[in-house]
Amino acid sequence: MNRSTDPSPAAPLPPAAPTRAEGAGTGRRESAVLLLATLGTIMVAVDSTIVILALPTMVRELRSPLETVIWAILIYLLFTAALTTQAGRLGDVLGRGRVYNAGFAVFTIGSGLSGFAPNAEVLIAARAIQAVGGAVMFANAGALITQVYPPERRGRAFGFLVFGWSVGAILGILLGGVITTTLGWRYNFFINLPIGAIAVALGLRTLPPSDREPARFDVPGFLTFSAALGSISYGAIEYAASGASWTDLGFVLVGLALLPLFVALELRSHHPMLELRELTQRLLGFSLLASLLQALGYLSVVFLLTMYLQGLRGLTPLDASVLLVPGYLVGAVAGPFMGRQVDRVGPRALATSGLLLMLVAVLAYAQLTATSWFGWVPLISLVSGVGTGMFFPANTTAIMSQAPPRRLGAISGLRGALTNIGTLLSFVVTLSIASASVSRATAYEVFLGTTDLRGGVASQFLGGIHAALYGSAVILGVAAALSWSRGRVPARGAPPRAGAPTTSGSP
Repeated sequence: MNRSTDPSPAAPLPPAAPTRAEGAGTGRRESAVLLLATLGTIMVAVDSTIVILALPTMVRELRSPLETVIWAILIYLLFTAALTTQAGRLGDVLGRGRVYNAGFAVFTIGSGLSGFAPNAEVLIAARAIQAVGGAVMFANAGALITQVYPPERRGRAFGFLVFGWSVGAILGILLGGVITTTLGWRYNFFINLPIGAIAVALGLRTLPPSDREPARFDVPGFLTFSAALGSISYGAIEYAASGASWTDLGFVLVGLALLPLFVALELRSHHPMLELRELTQRLLGFSLLASLLQALGYLSVVFLLTMYLQGLRGLTPLDASVLLVPGYLVGAVAGPFMGRQVDRVGPRALATSGLLLMLVAVLAYAQLTATSWFGWVPLISLVSGVGTGMFFPANTTAIMSQAPPRRLGAISGLRGALTNIGTLLSFVVTLSIASASVSRATAYEVFLGTTDLRGGVASQFLGGIHAALYGSAVILGVAAALSWSRGRVPARGAPPRAGAPTTSGSP
């Protein structure tokens, strides 16, 4: 028989081009995933800040002390920091679409329970439930986008996640004051109910249902890592809230002691929660470290500016937040645009440039005095907004480009966990610095905008803020160095083998 006409398996036919219907179906699924991922990101961002302006009202109506009610914020930060990595791995094992949708449902239920809470203790427990759902959404959003979008269009999609986070931060800051004043603090949670119900219904119809991996869930790793992060985070938060104590130090030490045990378990596991050998890849490891340091170095600046504007300049929380809105707006607009540039030129230069712009903005903030023109704050925030719009889609693209298909959730969750840990530590660092010149009770009141400072203590407080801003600039400088030193993302279609240097390919 003529070999050229032999239909044997040794000579397979080329794949058929996708039909117009198949292309339309793929486009609809991509749009639905991007919509739900962006919507979930907005809601998680909103609820991380929306209760800040409502705290004084909540203290009065729940008849509970501030140091108790403030745990409505802290428990949210604690649970999202501790659970995000595990939530991403859960998506790998059980199916990312299913797990993401379940997270949206849990978040919505937690919102309803928070709104109906009769006392502070129930509110804190409900916020913990809400944080579980938020961690699941935050961990799996990037993995879903990576799963359904081709590499040449992922940067733009990740840019919309930046848009979602920036819009959520704006809405959380602005809506918190408006809703609390006009409707009451409980409606800060009730507004999530119709949005969550619609999103879950849409997710059941459109999210990919069959993306689960045939792997076991790493229960020992999950429990050890959760205990380690939870213990460290709780000890650090209690230190910021109440000052140093042997109990808090004990929590931190126990958490640190559990980390080597976690590493040993993961190295021996056949189905590890984290594939630690993947982190030795320079591109992935440095990109994740840059994500952690960006959150630690920059998010503390937002807290410090809030205390500067409210404690030293006497602005209300709503007025202070309005001055920061321009930066968030620029970040929201720049995110999708910069994402397209990542698809064109690669992530390395854009991510590093974004960090350098944030560093410049932080140094500019450090020049503010007790009599500076208020207009400097929104002008400087424009620079930082461009920086965040550049960094996040570029850095996320670099991270997810190195994630094996079967571990998209684990890597996406690790990225989210590091960002949440940086946020949590930023809060701890800010309150610790503030309490070096004033009492912790006063520092909380300054943060909430219920008091301002006068006399010599104001000068000490400003000096502490300046020192913290310079420290943040150093952290961002290290993050920029790591971002550039990680090397270039390999050319598409030629991923590096595990452990190989990633210094060639497209920039």
